[in-house]
Amino acid sequence: MTSTAFPDSRETRTPSAREADLFARLPAQIAHAKASAPAVAKLLANVDPAAITSRAALATLPVFRKSELLDAQKASRPFGGFAAVGWGAMAKRAERVFASPGPIYEPEGHGSTHYARTARALYAAGFRPGDLVHNTFAYHMTPGGWIMDAGATALGCTVFPAGVGNTEQQIAAMLDLQPNGYTGTPSFLRILLEKADELGTPITSLKKAAVSGEFFAPQLRDMFKARGIVGTQSYATAELGLVAYEAPDASGNVQGMVIDEDLILEIVKPGTNDPLPDGEVGEIVVTTFNPDYPLIRFGTGDLSAVLSGTCPSGRTNTRIKGWMGRADQTAKVKGMFVHPSQVDAVAKKFPELGRVRLVLTNPDQRDAMALHVECAAPNDALKAAIANALRDATKLGGEVTFVSMASLANDGKVIDDARKYD
Repeated sequence: MTSTAFPDSRETRTPSAREADLFARLPAQIAHAKASAPAVAKLLANVDPAAITSRAALATLPVFRKSELLDAQKASRPFGGFAAVGWGAMAKRAERVFASPGPIYEPEGHGSTHYARTARALYAAGFRPGDLVHNTFAYHMTPGGWIMDAGATALGCTVFPAGVGNTEQQIAAMLDLQPNGYTGTPSFLRILLEKADELGTPITSLKKAAVSGEFFAPQLRDMFKARGIVGTQSYATAELGLVAYEAPDASGNVQGMVIDEDLILEIVKPGTNDPLPDGEVGEIVVTTFNPDYPLIRFGTGDLSAVLSGTCPSGRTNTRIKGWMGRADQTAKVKGMFVHPSQVDAVAKKFPELGRVRLVLTNPDQRDAMALHVECAAPNDALKAAIANALRDATKLGGEVTFVSMASLANDGKVIDDARKYD
């Protein structure tokens, strides 16, 4: 990494050059995934990797969602057949194995540089070679600590692997070592700062904080700024590593998150395989170029939307709004599961409709469904047809409510569970 405004020239490529590079690399990655990961080979059995050279072609492949990964791993330990590394008889050795809630297991390949991509997020946050980084992400079982550690060391920083907990011991170490950078959740940084104040030993060495793992509230951002700490956030997952990160301009202003250079990101309609237009809220789906865990169209279950325009920092990659909630809105109604894909199947039968949303309520503690549909020309025959389609798709009865076009919120919500339990 250099000491210029950007770590390398890839961050300022023209969008067309970046797109051409990504899709020139994609066929080989799909071919590798099919050859090395049996579950991918089965999922993409009829796919010719050489034909997947555009977003339109990529969109013809199925989305495999994180919500399905747990079942896949239970059926075929340890990685559900989606990893190209392992141990024992595996041709390529994994260096580490991590666990996330579920449990879901994630491999890290021997000598892998995949997690080191977080160096981009740290560089944008102002971290530079020679910094001492106090890393409070967990190193125990989960990959969070290792992901940020890899990026910091790749950048040329020195890392104190603090992990979580032991607040007073962490404060003592910070006072002794005087780190100028913090990585971890924003809420834990607040705990450290406030506890240090309470002990009469305020922490003054920190100048920058790269946070992740939870919502970075504006109040916390302002609190850190008042203490001379510039805080920026990144979005990463255990399976994918870094996905996107904030990149402040020269004045410290932040507008959205820039997508990392080494992945293809799509926003799709929840419960479907269908990409959405820019600006529409939907599920984040990522195709990674990690050779050890070659996930193709992996649905994260997180919601976001593409932002228009160019990042004020000068980076030219696409930006997303950041984390906007969860896409997995499956609900159980009268003992039966209702999925977003079922609601989408109903909507697709009626092209004259705009957005649709299934609202669940429980008057008198009895489940009820109402499908709210945007429609410019509502009529009774159309209402009856939609109600029949809803019953066919879900095996449950529900009301149909017409609303004006563009009146439903653009928030990615397909099923709104508004039931209350006293």
